[in-house]
Amino acid sequence: MKYADFETLSSNRDFSRVYNKHQSKADRYMVMYILENGSDTLRLGVSVSKKVGNSIVRHRLARLIRESFRLNSKSIMKGYDIVFVARNNLKGKGFYETQKSMLHLLKASSILMESENDKKDSDRNH
Repeated sequence: MKYADFETLSSNRDFSRVYNKHQSKADRYMVMYILENGSDTLRLGVSVSKKVGNSIVRHRLARLIRESFRLNSKSIMKGYDIVFVARNNLKGKGFYETQKSMLHLLKASSILMESENDKKDSDRNH
């Protein structure tokens, strides 16, 4: 599927490539695998294991992750394949926790560009 600012990973081969040649970051809610894809395209993969919950829970978490990514995709550097794997702790959490976790992982990987609001906040603090 193609969104305005990014595409989604769909094939097992794409997921495997990111997993095998990965740089990863993790927190208590998600694990993020990242791989440069050699293009100017940003691609997202979402994985939620059956261990996390039934299909309703898994699809809800996948939607939260995709929506959080969509809303922040303009601030993410292009040219990467990124796979987010939901951990069991994400079950029962809402959009705010999902987005906060995602932004934390993206910042830790240095692929999140500073937004205008972040620049204004850092200018005020100095």
